[in-house]
Amino acid sequence: MPAKARYRDFCRIAPDVPVYAQAWYLDACAAGGHWDVVLAHDHDRVVAALPYFYKQKGPFRYVTMPPFVKMLGPYLLPEYRGVLKKEHVLLEELLKQLPDFAAFKQNFYPTVTNWLPFYWNKYRQTTYYTYRLSGLQELARVEAGINRNIRRNLQKAQQLVRVVHDYSAQRFYELNKMSFDRQGLSMPYSWAQFERHDAALAANGARQMFFAVDEQERIHSAAYLIWDKQAAYYHLSGDDPALRDSGAGILLIWEAIRYASEVLKLDCFDFEGSMLPAVERIRVQFGAVQTPYFFVWKYNSRAFELLEKLKP
Repeated sequence: MPAKARYRDFCRIAPDVPVYAQAWYLDACAAGGHWDVVLAHDHDRVVAALPYFYKQKGPFRYVTMPPFVKMLGPYLLPEYRGVLKKEHVLLEELLKQLPDFAAFKQNFYPTVTNWLPFYWNKYRQTTYYTYRLSGLQELARVEAGINRNIRRNLQKAQQLVRVVHDYSAQRFYELNKMSFDRQGLSMPYSWAQFERHDAALAANGARQMFFAVDEQERIHSAAYLIWDKQAAYYHLSGDDPALRDSGAGILLIWEAIRYASEVLKLDCFDFEGSMLPAVERIRVQFGAVQTPYFFVWKYNSRAFELLEKLKP
């Protein structure tokens, strides 16, 4: 059986494969490239996996992060974690099976704390940060940890807008694009890409959209929450630049946290970054804890590395 077929079966029985690494999720996000996976076994049983997404640029084939995938990297079944000898053997086995690439670049999950076999194989690592709220089943305690400035914004927004879920994915995309337009940035994905992404999440019961709407039916802000069995992720958002002063974006963050706690019954809320100072401050004001994750990379082609450095 091909590795991808075995991995699809593995995802159905493994207890905590993150949403980003689910086969159906990678299927939906692989526009512009392809995804594949290498597997490690214990007595013919799949116990570890390393999915990866690769693209072609001229003669160079390279591994990178696909659109909408914040984190990827190696996954080991729970009983194989925490014992370094076991982890090292499995990670080495995964690395041996990777095809030759001009470069390899992946963000690992925050739960992956051992990248030593990658280091032994001449990979390099940079630490990035996401921000996480834990203990969501004690929502009153989480709410008590919110900064006073955030509380004022919440109270203001609650008087100006209501939160609904029944607008379309197309409308969300338009709000999302407004935020990129306001910053003078190109939209990193097309409507067709987002539509495919949204359809996969909806089909698998793994997303909810939030819209902050005023009495004139104007949408001030929109947020897009996704989840797996371990955590909810504040995946995407957007604002109408003309209506940003209402504080609706702050309100939607809180509503997404409440949804993760009360509806999804999850214990962890992940903000999906960010490393930007202004964004980081908001995460911390919500009481989120700075949580490190690894960006692991390696260049096997000097020519491709130079080409990357010449990019504007």
